[in-house]
Amino acid sequence: MEFLTTASGRRLAYDRVAGQGPGVVFLGGFRSDMTGTKAVWLQEWAQAQGRAFLRFDYSGHGASEGDFLQLGIGDWLADALEMVDRLTRGRQVLVGSSMGGWLALPVAQARPERVQGLVGIAAAPDFTMDAMEPGLTPARRAELAARGFYIEPSPYDPAGYPITRALLEQGARHLVLRSPLHLPFPVRLLHGTADRDVDVSVALRLLSHMTCPDARLILVKDADHRFSAVPNLELTASVIAELLACGS
Repeated sequence: MEFLTTASGRRLAYDRVAGQGPGVVFLGGFRSDMTGTKAVWLQEWAQAQGRAFLRFDYSGHGASEGDFLQLGIGDWLADALEMVDRLTRGRQVLVGSSMGGWLALPVAQARPERVQGLVGIAAAPDFTMDAMEPGLTPARRAELAARGFYIEPSPYDPAGYPITRALLEQGARHLVLRSPLHLPFPVRLLHGTADRDVDVSVALRLLSHMTCPDARLILVKDADHRFSAVPNLELTASVIAELLACGS
């Protein structure tokens, strides 16, 4: 594990494997970190292929610095852009899981010349507006006003997830499904039919919304949101390999 000090002054943790390009950059999900099953498995796969690979923790996640309660989508987007700009060379395949699938989209729009392709795993674009805002009861709005956050129960953490005012406000400023989304490189969306966190309709909406010369959605029967069973990981690797080979 190494650390990069960002323009904002926070130290972000990352792990990087040297190898041939194009490389692979993994963008994790909300409240997850770079020690997750997908990130580690894919790095080991890339290393076995002699392929450059980067995984990292956003501010306020994992081993990176930052107060999670004060951070949001805009901060994590800035983190991802700095990681790509400062720690990679040449073209990259961006692999975004859940929230990382949202962040990968504006990263790709900002740096299209650096993107070889994009893979969304259970991508969750605009989830703050489309999934969280509708659930804001008067009690939750009052808690946001008073404390700056409320606790959302989660099957992934017995303590629940803090949903903050910063997350919702920044999310509203970085929506990708309300404006043109031009992606001039291959895009692959992977989604499980048993995903209880991000409905398949989100993947269909994203596929329909984007302008892309080569975009495909792959549905996997009975796969859940984690998408981390070995067959799911092997499918992800094969899709990444396909994009790495494009144009070669």
